[in-house]
Amino acid sequence: MRGNDQQAYDRGTSLFSPDGRIYQVEYAREAVSRGAPSVGIRTADGVILAAQSRAGSSLMESESIEKLHKIDDHVGAASAGHVADARQLIDFARQQGQVSQLRYGEPIDVEALTKRLTDHIQENTQRGGTRPYGAALLIGGIENGVPRLFAADPSGTPNEWKATVIGGSGADIQEFLEEEWDEDISHADGLALAVRALRVATDELGPKEVSIATLTTEEGYRSLTVEEIEDVFDDADIDLDADGDDEDDE
Repeated sequence: MRGNDQQAYDRGTSLFSPDGRIYQVEYAREAVSRGAPSVGIRTADGVILAAQSRAGSSLMESESIEKLHKIDDHVGAASAGHVADARQLIDFARQQGQVSQLRYGEPIDVEALTKRLTDHIQENTQRGGTRPYGAALLIGGIENGVPRLFAADPSGTPNEWKATVIGGSGADIQEFLEEEWDEDISHADGLALAVRALRVATDELGPKEVSIATLTTEEGYRSLTVEEIEDVFDDADIDLDADGDDEDDE
């Protein structure tokens, strides 16, 4: 009987175990932690989203790996975890942005969008016949001229951050960000910090294996080209050899 009871808690999406845990949510968090890391950094000028986008095979087109997503002109997101689950959440967020524009005639606030999204995520931890989303998101944007950065995990909890990470090597990267982030960090320094943070997970990461998007008051959402990312690596004092692979100065 004990084994059957344990399986019921283990499989039930909406059941609490005797020690107050929902195992399916914890499994979803584990799926996120096995994904490639994505970093969000709030600067004085905007928000930076950066993600490791290394292809699993030399035959895969790197452009097909989507870790950064434009939700609206002033809002973007980075994902980690199951790609298909993340795509569903991105589609939902985009729909909410359009609903706000059509209903109220103005762009949706970053915080309001995050809470609608996390409410949607939380519903899948409470209803039978569903499972939690195996993905986490970083949502960054400009709200009334102010940079905002939020994280949403599979439990549906929204938290606002100055700098944070989702995905693999999260503890190590978060510790690095806590040591290096500064309240007055500039846009250029924030970009350099983002690539240095991703290299905490793997120091062989090069410009072609990183995706970066910025959100600023002047330009809104903008994706950086490979050439611009190479410049960021230079600013971060990461040398590149002739083949485009990176070499640490240290």
